[in-house]
Amino acid sequence: MIERCRWAVNGPQNLQEYHDHEWGIPEHSEQKLFELLSLETYQAGLSWQTVLDKRAAFKAAFFNYEIGKVAEMTEIDLEKLLQNKQIIRHRLKLAATIQNAQAVVKLWKQNVTLNQLLWESVNFKTIDHQVQTDQVIDSTTSLAIDLSKKLKQAGFKFMGPVTTYSLMQAAGLVNDHEVKCQYHGEGV
Repeated sequence: MIERCRWAVNGPQNLQEYHDHEWGIPEHSEQKLFELLSLETYQAGLSWQTVLDKRAAFKAAFFNYEIGKVAEMTEIDLEKLLQNKQIIRHRLKLAATIQNAQAVVKLWKQNVTLNQLLWESVNFKTIDHQVQTDQVIDSTTSLAIDLSKKLKQAGFKFMGPVTTYSLMQAAGLVNDHEVKCQYHGEGV
């Protein structure tokens, strides 16, 4: 039997696959980081399962999260997205995806990558929290608060401290896999 973190043990297959093959594994691809950032912004006020269930539709709607293409989307594109019943149709969240792509492009013009901006917050090394099975994981940390401020200063939307910490977990900046989880060591 596979040992997983408590939150993924009895979840649907797509949640278990996300836990096993993505969550907490250090990610450095600009496109993948942008996708994870976008997915985290969609979750605000919703369950992660809802976001995962709509992930494929979001990828299709946002050109597989190709940053340059998303950055060029217009108000007309946003209106079309709002008609797409396969995605979460929240105007501000959808607009944030476009604005966040534009923020990444702006970083690039300053010779900074999203990867660099995110990973420098942890000195380019995953922080392993050595989470115990019965431990309650904080929804944010001082590092996430600081990174959230940097993201906002760089023009990112919907990146409060809780969303930023979720991104840090998803992208492997922090390893919050429980120590007993067989995937704990993969993010370190």
